[in-house]
Amino acid sequence: MPRWGAMKFERITFDPRILGGRACIRGMRIPVSVIPGQLAHGATQDEILADYPDLEREDLKAALEYAAWLAQEEVHPTGGT
Repeated sequence: MPRWGAMKFERITFDPRILGGRACIRGMRIPVSVIPGQLAHGATQDEILADYPDLEREDLKAALEYAAWLAQEEVHPTGGT
């Protein structure tokens, strides 16, 4: 498992000229959010790849890693029981 703080998202790009700078896959007009959203609604990786032929399996992995990185939360113990 990679160290989250040192993560580099080479397949995730941000360009203000593409979808207003939202996180996209490799500079395409495919927002990263599409991939975890599709998976959450029951689509398989093969279905996503069929629906978006420009995507590669590594793009799906990168999108999930990015979503997991965004979803991190810092927990501060309260010290109580």
